[in-house]
Amino acid sequence: MTKRLTEVAKKAGVSEATVSRVLNGRDGVSEATRTAVLTALDVLGYERPTKLRGERARLVGLVLPELQNPIFPALAEVVTGTLAQRGYTPALCARTIGGVSEMDYVEMLLDHQVSGVIFAGGSYALADARHDHYRRLTDRGLPVVLVNAGVDELGFPRVSTDDAVAVEQAYGHLRSLGHERIGMVLGPEGHVPSRRKLNAMIQAAGWGDDEAECVERSSFSMEGARVAATKLVERGVTGIICASDVLALGTIRAARRLGRSVPTDVSVVGFDDSAFMTCTDPPLTTVRQPIETMGQAAVDLLVTQIEGAGVLHDELLFEPELVVRGSTAPAPGR
Repeated sequence: MTKRLTEVAKKAGVSEATVSRVLNGRDGVSEATRTAVLTALDVLGYERPTKLRGERARLVGLVLPELQNPIFPALAEVVTGTLAQRGYTPALCARTIGGVSEMDYVEMLLDHQVSGVIFAGGSYALADARHDHYRRLTDRGLPVVLVNAGVDELGFPRVSTDDAVAVEQAYGHLRSLGHERIGMVLGPEGHVPSRRKLNAMIQAAGWGDDEAECVERSSFSMEGARVAATKLVERGVTGIICASDVLALGTIRAARRLGRSVPTDVSVVGFDDSAFMTCTDPPLTTVRQPIETMGQAAVDLLVTQIEGAGVLHDELLFEPELVVRGSTAPAPGR
C-alpha cells in the first residue's frame, strides 16, 4: 500500500497524503488534483477503489498497428500532444509481431476505464478480419474514432485521407510524364484503403480485363513489396503507384535488383510522405497525408463524444497533396 501511494503521488505530482484523501473519497481536494491522481492510478495499472470504479479516467487509448512505419509515430506525436492540450492522458498501445494483440489491448483499456480510444490502422481496415472486440466497445458505449478507412458496419466516426484523390494525383502525374504502362502495389485483398485506391485507379485508367496484369498485393513491408513489384517490372510496367512509402521503397529495391534504374527506367510514387522520404535515393515522389490536421480532427471527434455532445457518424475526408521529388521522371523513350 505504501509503495502504491508513493508511486501514484510521484506520477501525479502531489503528496502521498493527497493521494490517500482521493482514494478514500475525502473532501479538501480540487477536481483537477483528483483527476490527476485517478489518471496516475490507471496509468500505473493499479485498481481503483470499488467506489471509484464507475468513473472513467481522463485516459485515452491510442492503438497503432506498428511503429516501424514512420507515419505511425508521426501520427502518435500529433494525437498525444493534442490530447494533452485537451486535458487527457494518452495511453499508447503499439502492436508488435508475436506481442500483445489488438484484442488484448482493447481488454486492457476497458479494464483501465479509459474515456475513449483512437485506432490508427488495425483489424477494422481488413474486411476479412475479426471485429468482435470493436463491438465490445460499442456495447460499453465507449467513444471511438478510426483513422483512415474501415469496414462500414462498425459505425464508428472516421477521419480519412481521400484515397480517390490520392490515386488521381499520382496517376495524373505519371501520365503527364508519358507513362502508359502504370501498375500498383497495394496491401492485402481485404484492406479497405487499398480497395478504395484500386477502385479509383480503375476509374482513372479505364482498366478492364487487364487489371490483373497491373496490380500486385503485398504485406506492408519492404520485403513483400519487392516480390510484388518484381512481377510488375518484369511485365513491362514503367510507372508504379504504391499504397505506402514503405511499399515504394521496396519497389525501388526490386527495380534495382532487376538492373533497372529509378527513375530512368521505372518511376515510383509512394503514399504517406512519412519521415526521411527526402533522404532516400532517389528522394521519393509521394502523396502526402495531412497527418497533423487528421490527428487533431480525430481528437476533436473523440472529445466531442466524451463530453456528450453527440456523435458524427459521417466519414471526414481530407485531401492529400502530391509531392514531386526524384523517383519519377519521363517514361523511357520520351
